[in-house]
Amino acid sequence: MSKTAAATTSGPQDGLVVASHGRHCVVESDDGTRRICHPRGKKSQSVVGDRVLWQASQDEGTIERVQPRRNLFYRQDEIRTKSFAANLDFVLILIAAEPEFSESQLARALIAAEAEGITPVIGLNKRDLPEPFARAWGRLSAYRDMGYRMLPLSLRAAGAEDAATLRGLLQGKTTLVLGPSGAGKSTLINLLVPGASAQTGEISQALNSGKHTTTSTTWYWVDRAARTALIDSPGFQEFGLNHVQPTQLPACMPDIRAHASDCRFYNCTHMHEPGCGVIEAVSPKGTITGNRYRIYRELFTELSQPPNY
Repeated sequence: MSKTAAATTSGPQDGLVVASHGRHCVVESDDGTRRICHPRGKKSQSVVGDRVLWQASQDEGTIERVQPRRNLFYRQDEIRTKSFAANLDFVLILIAAEPEFSESQLARALIAAEAEGITPVIGLNKRDLPEPFARAWGRLSAYRDMGYRMLPLSLRAAGAEDAATLRGLLQGKTTLVLGPSGAGKSTLINLLVPGASAQTGEISQALNSGKHTTTSTTWYWVDRAARTALIDSPGFQEFGLNHVQPTQLPACMPDIRAHASDCRFYNCTHMHEPGCGVIEAVSPKGTITGNRYRIYRELFTELSQPPNY
């Protein structure tokens, strides 16, 4: 790797997990040196963004302890849990005008961020395709009305304006870049982090992880002095929310939350009860779109199913 750790030291050291693949990870010390580390025991508990105590051992190291986290962004289905990153300020959910994005997947990612108290930002790429972009921007009107920060982007043809907007918004923050394959995550990373592809290759080779873009998560410094960082994550097709209780959903969906206290019954599920403020707020007369209410109903039903062991 470009900057390797010095000789073995005697005691545990503080470090930052900057890449992970399987049970292996790369830990960066405060002086910028990096080395491959392994968990103590059979199961890896650390994710990118974790602060850890690690112990050097010859040219590698052992994770002794994961420090307490501010948050953890992850998805969970019936079979497995996939942790993306920890200690985040923002989740930048990047979608594109083409191919058409899934509103259900967008909603799930937003709910996962809200559940962990992480600020989500929605970036819509391919502004240079006027008609598809206009259609996609129109589909996002409900999310603008909810107050989500929206970024119209043209990353492949990006100029100074887009880059400056992104740097200004993300300055001093740790941001996970999340989105489906083809949305432009790699283009965004390379725009803000010159040489990111070279870093990716080095880390992939060190971890023996093959095609990095589909197998691992990596931390990039945009501005180390300002503590501005991006975390690149693998693309996903499904986003399970089994870690969210159905009764938590209204608090994680701003448009539903705005009316959830207007119900006749304190334990209203907003599915069928009389005097439900959420149902009454559904369009065409209210402020909750039919599509958003459909997503709520589908998720509530899905998360209410008993475990399928």
